[in-house]
Amino acid sequence: MLKVEGLAKDYNVLDERKRVLEGISFTANDGEILGITGKSGSGKSTLLRILRGVESFDEGVIELEGKQFFPDSDKDDIKDLMQKTAIHLQRNFGLWNGPAIENIIRRVNSRREGHEGLPESDSPFYDEIYEESMEYLKVVGLEHKALHVTSALSGGEKQRLILARQLAAKPKLLLLDEPVTMTGPGTKQEVLDVIKKVKKELNIPIIVVSHLPELHMYIADRLIYLEDGHIIEEGKTEAVLKHFLKDMQPQVEITPLEKRETVIKIKDINKRLALIRVGEVLNFKGLSLDIHRGEIVSLIGQSGAGKTTLLKMIEGLISPTSGEILYLHDGEWLDITHFNSRRMELRKKISIMHQEFTLSPHSTIGQQIGFRMRIKGPGSLEYAREKAKELKVSEEVLDILYALPDLEEEEKDKIMRQMQIAPDIYGKLFPKVTFEDVKEHATKIFESLDLPLDILYKTPYQISGGEHVRAYIALALTTRPEILMLDEPFGDLDPVTLRDVTNALKRINKEFGTTIIIVSHHMDFVKEVSHRAVLIDDAKVVNDGDPVEVSNQLIEMSHASYLERTMESLIAEK
Repeated sequence: MLKVEGLAKDYNVLDERKRVLEGISFTANDGEILGITGKSGSGKSTLLRILRGVESFDEGVIELEGKQFFPDSDKDDIKDLMQKTAIHLQRNFGLWNGPAIENIIRRVNSRREGHEGLPESDSPFYDEIYEESMEYLKVVGLEHKALHVTSALSGGEKQRLILARQLAAKPKLLLLDEPVTMTGPGTKQEVLDVIKKVKKELNIPIIVVSHLPELHMYIADRLIYLEDGHIIEEGKTEAVLKHFLKDMQPQVEITPLEKRETVIKIKDINKRLALIRVGEVLNFKGLSLDIHRGEIVSLIGQSGAGKTTLLKMIEGLISPTSGEILYLHDGEWLDITHFNSRRMELRKKISIMHQEFTLSPHSTIGQQIGFRMRIKGPGSLEYAREKAKELKVSEEVLDILYALPDLEEEEKDKIMRQMQIAPDIYGKLFPKVTFEDVKEHATKIFESLDLPLDILYKTPYQISGGEHVRAYIALALTTRPEILMLDEPFGDLDPVTLRDVTNALKRINKEFGTTIIIVSHHMDFVKEVSHRAVLIDDAKVVNDGDPVEVSNQLIEMSHASYLERTMESLIAEK
């Protein structure tokens, strides 16, 4: 059993002391799944790290299996707490290469040797360790994959293998931090069923942090609602969820399309890609798709179906082997997949948000918007072309530099190192922007996103989680793009904040006529935000139409019974 009494935690933020957890008290019983929900930034993940022993705390006491841990407990006690607990973090795919069972053998062996070295197969304890490891694979339903290399496992199988590794540590408390957030419905169902099985077979307390109401309704015995570092309510799962969701804003109606004017044509594209999973490929064969002006389109499907790859081809960041991706620009069709003198003009029309979106922690929101305006603001491309001639930078290199801000940071930095180009090249090529220009451009966008204009003067540390997301959307919209592309950037958002973002996207779509293409695993979000959904499976379009019907087909294909009770059905109940 776990008991927490009066736990508090302070952080130093910009030379100020901020209390992020206050007076946290609860119990988690053996054989119980205790859920924790709350808005982004409420302190959920911090609480789990404290319980794991990897984060200090300032007040209170933690009691696990009869032993108490205090803020001033010595290193041996903290080490004991870490040995008694195991944590599964969101987006965690930290696995050893080699056969799946060796990941478990290493963990079992670490209890004996103190490290995760792989024992020799002729060591006196090897058979015993192997048999124990196989038992953990059986718990998560992977015994038939014991000798498969980890790179050949599906996303759901990897998640289950990671869970088996945590169980092999023989924890007295299992902590799960958003264990299925960024996965498709099928993978979610696999992992949730394994968690329920672990509860039944191991009889230890399990704490699950998640913002997904449907997840808690499926697996949580009790629920804690955390807000601003305080426990607001604790009790029966559905009652607490209703309290949590009571302040959710009503849905803004989506603006119907008046006409279907095609602005992007994906024509007969072919692309063969080797997947990380050995022996499998993602093979696009003759895929065609039209996107219409002012339309919100969601691309959905299982993990690994090809959604993100297709989006990157539409963005012009991956080239198909054959076929065309044409944009209607100034009355003519331009192919974004190959270099041409006008491709930068297409990229100026596009803004992209990736899964790993983030704002720079050291710059104000206004400074970051100013940089975006330098690259894609009015007259910026024409200015850059003149400067490129002066600096003897070719049009082809300028084209690459113009695309880099749309890439994820790691990929962008890699390309710049390969090209041996310093980051200050942007200061030399693109025009300066005044703060007054920033304010003028930001005002209407901030109004649409319900953001106060004084956020321009603040850094990301000084704004809330919900404001952080909307500020990033404002950054993406700063240059008034005609096309906004979103690759699952909102998967980590709680439902209250997500509703605000969903409404904001619909207002942006209405006020600016922005065409929006979204990749998402979140079915409620897709149903609510889209004019149209496209179901991708094995790099093929298998359905294209009404968002509710297409989403329900994916749910049925995934055998996702956890979605039988949705957030909307809970809110509708009296």
